[in-house]
Amino acid sequence: MSRAITKRMQNVKPSAVREILKVTADPSFISFAAGNPSSELFPLDALREYTARVLANPASLQYSVTEGYPELRELVGERYGKGYGLSKPGDDIIIVSGGQQGIDLAAHCLLEEGDAVICENPSFIGALNCFRTYNAELVGIPCDEYGMEIDKLEAALEANPRVKLIYTIPTFQNPGGTTLPLERRLRMLELAVKYDVMILEDSPYFELSFDGTITPAIKSFDDSGHVIFAGSFSKIIAPGIRVGFVIAPDWLTSKMTVAKQGADVHTNGVFMRVAAEFLRGYDVTAHVERCRKLYREKCGLMLTEMDAKIDKRVRWTKPGGGLFIWCELPADKPSAGLCETLKLQKVAVVPGVAFDTDPDNLANYGFRLNFSVPSKEQIVTGINLLAKGIDDYLAV
Repeated sequence: MSRAITKRMQNVKPSAVREILKVTADPSFISFAAGNPSSELFPLDALREYTARVLANPASLQYSVTEGYPELRELVGERYGKGYGLSKPGDDIIIVSGGQQGIDLAAHCLLEEGDAVICENPSFIGALNCFRTYNAELVGIPCDEYGMEIDKLEAALEANPRVKLIYTIPTFQNPGGTTLPLERRLRMLELAVKYDVMILEDSPYFELSFDGTITPAIKSFDDSGHVIFAGSFSKIIAPGIRVGFVIAPDWLTSKMTVAKQGADVHTNGVFMRVAAEFLRGYDVTAHVERCRKLYREKCGLMLTEMDAKIDKRVRWTKPGGGLFIWCELPADKPSAGLCETLKLQKVAVVPGVAFDTDPDNLANYGFRLNFSVPSKEQIVTGINLLAKGIDDYLAV
């Protein structure tokens, strides 16, 4: 029997983050390579109580409707649709198996082979690989300390008539940690309307603002049906429950629902109900504030240590929230080589090529640090090791 991998999958590489996690399973490693929230913030007591309550009802173990558990959809509408102004007339809400499925279903319904997707460069590897599986052309727009350089977006739209989607993580971007200013968000929406392309606004971190300031979502200004908002409970409850949501025009959510029926029928019924219990019965505002406080402390500690110890030829972002710091080496020093040097120090970061719209760009000199997972002690020790590794690498 001949076994041939489809052309669309042949050149899609495994997630570098997932591969690095295999190395950092060694407990002697200090890992700044994760993309996870901190396990110490999981509301375990509440989750135990809610799960027991849900499992007391046998209906929780039956099939559910594909659009998602109705009460959860209603609660998402209250907190996010109305609370943050994300739901507009003509929009609908579907519950998905994590934010990643929201990205995939949107791509599944909108992209023909050869269509183009405009992305920030660097961008989230999970989304980039998703688009690659649909044989989409990735058009990377450079980022500065505020995110996508919007003046270059219109040029890309003008030059690429097959653009179907603008993919953006505007708030506490992964991997950059940047937040797109309001005026750039409004301009992006103007351009999407002008060129009649959809914006996929991926925003799993937006509530994790260190000072509580939240820049309005692009979706909150969308009166023309050009924005898909993908949200997730992975960062404020736990990623293992795999529950996210999409708010988008109903002409699209109806087709995403059909696509989801062919993928997994529906999101996990138990955890949809647990998430509903969480939104209905937990003090979510206080919980989010605990998350903000811990991440604010950890990020502040990491930045302080970096300022004191890292070679000044290295530049880095100073995020106002989220989970990540983006660093850049001098342009003649690709970060892939640094990562090999750091293995000797038993510290791990993610090389920038993992987030590049060109997966073969080995000249990429950026790398990502995560501050949510390591302990404060590990941050201090790890930055010392990182500084030593950088000194060794730049000296070569």
